[in-house]
This record gives sequence, C-alpha cells and structure tokens, in this order.
Amino acid sequence: MQTKEILGVDVGATGIKAGIVDIETGKLVQERIKLPTPKPATPEAVAKVVVDLVAKTGYTGSLMGCGFPSIVRNGVAYSAANIDEGWIGTNIETLLSTATGLDVVSMNDADAAGLSEMRYGKGKGKMGTVMLITIGSGLGSALFTDGHLVRNSEFGHLHLKGWVAEHYVSNTARKNYEMSWPSFGKRFNEYLLHIDRLFSPDLIILGGGISNMFEEFGPHIDPKLNVTTAAMFNQAGIIGAALYAFEAKFGAI
Repeated sequence: MQTKEILGVDVGATGIKAGIVDIETGKLVQERIKLPTPKPATPEAVAKVVVDLVAKTGYTGSLMGCGFPSIVRNGVAYSAANIDEGWIGTNIETLLSTATGLDVVSMNDADAAGLSEMRYGKGKGKMGTVMLITIGSGLGSALFTDGHLVRNSEFGHLHLKGWVAEHYVSNTARKNYEMSWPSFGKRFNEYLLHIDRLFSPDLIILGGGISNMFEEFGPHIDPKLNVTTAAMFNQAGIIGAALYAFEAKFGAI
C-alpha cells in the first residue's frame, strides 16, 4: 500500500509554506512551516527556500506536491503575475526535483486550494459550478464543474472597469489605496457580480488571507450571491498540492 502522508508546498508572493499531509483525512500531521519568499523570487532563490523547508519538516517520503502562483502546464510555468518573470518557461518539477531529491508534481496554487476545498471543505459533494476565489497579493481562482477541476482559470486577470481585476480589488489594492473594509467590500462585490454575469456559479468560496475578515466586508456582498468562506483557510494550498501529487502518481483514493 502506498503511503498516505505526502509533503505539500505552497509558493506564495510573500511566503512559502510546507507541511506533511495525511491524504485520507485532509489534515496536516504537524504544524505548517513558513519561510519568507525571497526577493527577487528567482527560480534558484525559491528552490533554496524549498530545500530549507523540506529539511525543517523532517519529511522522509519521496513525493512532494507544489502549488505555484502561475499558469502551470505539464509542470512548466507559463506566467508570473506575482513572482519573478524568470520562472516563465521554467519546468517547476524538474528544478525542484533536482534541488530536493524528491519526485515533484506541480499545479497552479489556487487550483490546489480549490482541490482541497472540494475534497475536504465547503465544496465537498457539491455539484454544478463551484468557484474558489483566493484573496491575497492578487486574486486567484479555481473553477469546478460537477466536481471536476478546470485548470488555470486565472479569473483574477479579468478586466473590470478598465482595470485588471486583481489590481482593483486584491489585498494589495486594498492596502495601496487605503480602503476601509466597507469600501473594499463594495469593490469586491462589483467583482463578484461580474463573475456571476460571466459564469453563474452555484457556489463561490472565498479563501486566502483576507477571507478571515469576511465579517468586516461580507455585509457589502449582494445577498443573491451564494458566497461562503473556505473551511481549509491558509492550509488549503498545501493540502491540495499534496492530494494532487498523490492522485497524479497513484490514482484517486
């Protein structure tokens, strides 16, 4: 029987997080470990941090899942909205496998968070169109139809009122433009209504660091939208990346 404890890594714009995940329960077997994302976040610099994280977890297995802030196709990064542009065209899996000595499977970071939420969290058992929006340095998205992931949706890059959406309403935008929570909530509502017009989701799940402030901005979200906060919070990317790696190698649980 294959081990059900897999290392998950979540590469973010400000921090890189890691933890060993029990795939059957969807829980970390220890506290997650976080180190700052290097500046600049070049492939070589990020790889060094990931090596340090692997060592700190004490992981003795051979498989690692990595959620990465990029369009990811067959292990290769095709965009770099919130990470160094040197990643574009880089094979994430080859680079991190060489650095860590582990077998690495990679995917978009928001897709990883969504996968976790659909398997273990608020999206479990939900059919129809379900969307996860992560609110952080940018806006990430994961789209599911009848439980199936549509990879690399990148709805944070939709245009809204002449802006790229994540430049208009992410946590970075909130800080840059010194928005109050009500102001942020009204802008975010505009974004969700735009999403609703385009995709008519049956459920919208909010994740990322800002989701735990939903009580502050949630009252400004249109009540006709079916919006909830994620159950997995800041562990979702780690858990989803580990799950994806396991199923890529060994098939569905």
